[in-house]
Amino acid sequence: MRFTETLSVLALAVGLANAAGNGFKGQGQGQGQKGNGGNAQTSAASATAATASGAAGGNGGNAGNNAADLALNPANVQSNSDTTGLSGTVEAGQAASATDPANFINFCTGKTLTNGLQVTGGSCNGIVMGDIPSSSQMISATMINPKDGDVVEQNSNITFQVQLENLVAGSFTNPDVTYYAAPQALSGGKIVGHTHITVQSLGQNFFPTSPPDPAVFSFFKGINDAGNGNGLLSATLAGGLPIGFYRVCSMTSASNHQPVLMPVAQRGAQDDCARFQVAAQASGNLIECALNPSGQGCAANAAGGNANGGNANGGNANNANGASSAAAVAQTSAAAAQSTGAAGGKTGQNGQAGKGGKFGAGKQGQRFGRPRKFSAREFVA
Repeated sequence: MRFTETLSVLALAVGLANAAGNGFKGQGQGQGQKGNGGNAQTSAASATAATASGAAGGNGGNAGNNAADLALNPANVQSNSDTTGLSGTVEAGQAASATDPANFINFCTGKTLTNGLQVTGGSCNGIVMGDIPSSSQMISATMINPKDGDVVEQNSNITFQVQLENLVAGSFTNPDVTYYAAPQALSGGKIVGHTHITVQSLGQNFFPTSPPDPAVFSFFKGINDAGNGNGLLSATLAGGLPIGFYRVCSMTSASNHQPVLMPVAQRGAQDDCARFQVAAQASGNLIECALNPSGQGCAANAAGGNANGGNANGGNANNANGASSAAAVAQTSAAAAQSTGAAGGKTGQNGQAGKGGKFGAGKQGQRFGRPRKFSAREFVA
């Protein structure tokens, strides 16, 4: 089975000119990863010309047989791409799959091609998904620092840490010209790639009802190295963050920045998030202090927020005004204890939940005033 593509005279001329300096770099694993897309344009015509030049340059990764043309090897055809999935036993409400006997080789025809670029207006990427690990080597992550409920000091350096399993970390291609431009690859059965740390403001409390805008972030960093060699990866934010509530997440990718692909649908998530607070000064972990007020770093709880039988005494906005930040954090901890210490009882008696505010909700969440605007620190990733 052979599929060819008719090029305009202009596009073909551009492709031949580019072929002298560009092309595909084979990687010996049957991957056919693209090496350098050159100064690729986002229009469909020029992107098609770049594809032609790459083919002319030789694609050694696909068993060395695609050097002179663009074709789908019949041995690589996956027959289930030509079925809707609705025959036999199906779940109620299941959608029909799109179909193509040619495995969608020309799916992007007439569309703006991604072509290794981060196209903010949207694009179509025709690069195959690539190698997928076994179910025994799926990626998993847990945030080490900060933890859920940590209180860190404002404008102080923060070292974010995430522990990952089954990632061969430290592989990070040029995101300016190779974004999504090559398939996911494995080494020793594990995905080769990297992770990112992304931090977003949650506003006035830990639990906003509207999701944060994905285009707005307080910190973003791709981690290019292999960390400690055992899956612990770190990124430091110099100068820290202003007072407020934040969510930090890992975002794990293959080498060319695409989200990692797993072998089965039913599994745990491959990334992790934690919610933390930035205050005037560091304090004990809010969750740990709510469960154990006498624990390390929880002395401030005794100043104003006494979690006794689920009643958050002193947990109101008035105490927050003019009180030390440590006392304010303690009030929040005490309010949180309403849900953990009052099993079988009422939480937030006499409407105190509206004043005390679980984890900074309600008026309590404004105890530090409205956070000042913080310009996002942009890191290439």
